[in-house]
Amino acid sequence: MKYSLGDLVYQGETSGVHNWDTLAGTSFYWHPDWLHIAENMTGHTPAIAMEPSDSKPTKDDAAAVIVKHLNK
Repeated sequence: MKYSLGDLVYQGETSGVHNWDTLAGTSFYWHPDWLHIAENMTGHTPAIAMEPSDSKPTKDDAAAVIVKHLNK
């Protein structure tokens, strides 16, 4: 199965931490200060590193990284 952004359900942001769920029920978390996507709220279990760039990653960048991770 090939995942797309449509397979993610954005659950919102709490205290700066953004949360997406997949249709299968897996949760992913991201904060603008993190250079990774976490599969738990503490951020201690990174799922995939985000590529550092000159500008800060955005919520859209984080969603794209989650889809990339799911498609590996």
